Amino acid sequence: MTEAAAAGAGVGVGVGVGVGAGRRLLGVDLGGTKIEVALLDPVGQVLMRERRPTPQGDYAGTLQVIADLVGLADAAADSGERLPLGMAIPGAVSTLTGRIKNANSVVLNGRSLQQDLEALLRRPVRLQNDANCLAVSEAVDGAGAGAELVLGVILGTGTGAGLAWQGRVWGGRNRVAGEWGHNPLPWAREDWQEWPGRPCWCGQRGCIETWVSGPGWAEAHRVETGQALTSEAIVNAMRQGDAVARASFNRWADRLARSLAHVINLLDPDVIVLGGGLSNISELYEAVPARWSAPVFSDAVQTALRPALHGDSSGVRGAAWLWR
Repeated sequence: MTEAAAAGAGVGVGVGVGVGAGRRLLGVDLGGTKIEVALLDPVGQVLMRERRPTPQGDYAGTLQVIADLVGLADAAADSGERLPLGMAIPGAVSTLTGRIKNANSVVLNGRSLQQDLEALLRRPVRLQNDANCLAVSEAVDGAGAGAELVLGVILGTGTGAGLAWQGRVWGGRNRVAGEWGHNPLPWAREDWQEWPGRPCWCGQRGCIETWVSGPGWAEAHRVETGQALTSEAIVNAMRQGDAVARASFNRWADRLARSLAHVINLLDPDVIVLGGGLSNISELYEAVPARWSAPVFSDAVQTALRPALHGDSSGVRGAAWLWR
């Protein structure tokens, strides 16, 4: 990818280092609860991985954890060079200011993260939205390999999505392609009291994230049943035969199906790949496609819905692929 193409795709471009086809690749996934580093060989095999907790509300502390992890990767590479870094982040880089915007890890918003990291690590850095990194990783050699258009969806503490077109990030003119989690829940149901919806941290109401993320589902369950349970606890109860938990899962699956149907109507991706903690709920891969046919404007829906082949490490692998 040329620097011009990278900029057009929404990839942060560093200080101009050519990357040969045989070079090892370095990626970091900056998540809300953990920071992960991975060193890949030129064909994508993971040579080392390490995770550390994300310092909460501490920007300087976050930078230091990233620096520590990159130092471990440098030592593992044992090459004597500073490999360029690709990093998956919540949010995106503003085309106007170069600062972070739209991050649900709000300590990052307004920060010159790329410049701060390049100064600290003394190497070029490319930043990309974490869902875009998921999409790229899975499009290159994962659950969406061979597909022309892959939608990568993260279902976890937040909800977002990213697009990979022919294995490359499709970032969009404003770097917001795939910011599906901050569209309103489509086809809101009055009988489920979905309108106008709860306030979202982004300033809007009724965003998809407030319904289908882990915390969003837990809050909906609390309001609808009076039970204060995490999404994991709801799933465990459902699997033990709890009828209330099963009904809660069905509502969540219906909301997710409507939300994905909205994207199918707009973009018609070949494959939708799910990542994040909620993607591990095996029941959803039957429940959601069973519910999305009605709102999709087609006589048949052939879109594949699959879990990320690379699991929790898909984001960090996609970050490393930013330098391929």
